[in-house]
Amino acid sequence: MVRDFKALLSIVLLLMAAGGQAWAAPVKILALGTSITQGYGLPPGTEFTVQLQAALKRDGIEAVVTNAGVSGDTSAGGLARLDWSLADRPDAVILELGGNDMLRAIAPAETEKNLRAILARLKAAHIKVLLAGMHAQRNLGPDYVKQFDAIYPRLAHETGVLFYPFVLDGVALNPKLNQADGMHPNPAGVKVMVARMLPLVKKLVGR
Repeated sequence: MVRDFKALLSIVLLLMAAGGQAWAAPVKILALGTSITQGYGLPPGTEFTVQLQAALKRDGIEAVVTNAGVSGDTSAGGLARLDWSLADRPDAVILELGGNDMLRAIAPAETEKNLRAILARLKAAHIKVLLAGMHAQRNLGPDYVKQFDAIYPRLAHETGVLFYPFVLDGVALNPKLNQADGMHPNPAGVKVMVARMLPLVKKLVGR
């Protein structure tokens, strides 16, 4: 019996040495955001989180990407639901909030305060973060645009988190990549988002 157990243990150790990452649990990524993350207007299975998880798998990274996007949510709403959003103890968070603040013309200082509080809590919990930025619509006036657009690079610089400057980079204002409302990406637009963000997400999870 002891000899059989030792033989089995030797096989397991050899497989672990050969398999490496195959024995590791999937990395858990929480996408905390707005309708862009949630998948507003998209057919099931084409949302950002689903496409990102599939892209990671194609690159040999086993991950579970949880959709914590809420349509219409503000930075204050994201902060209010942060604790229960983290209940599953993710390894990393993609933070995509603030766009609805801008659409409601909430004071940029208020948005920055909420995002800063979220980042502080994530840091205290030792959770890695990828901050996805947003750009203000230019019809809000130069003062508002200047203040809002400065939020994300400043927070990224001060906190040292990974930074993706514009979550809709390559997608915004392209009719072929957006739904009829001109604001939310269609499945093809989400594919572009994932492809452009993927290198930073892989860096986020250390792969």
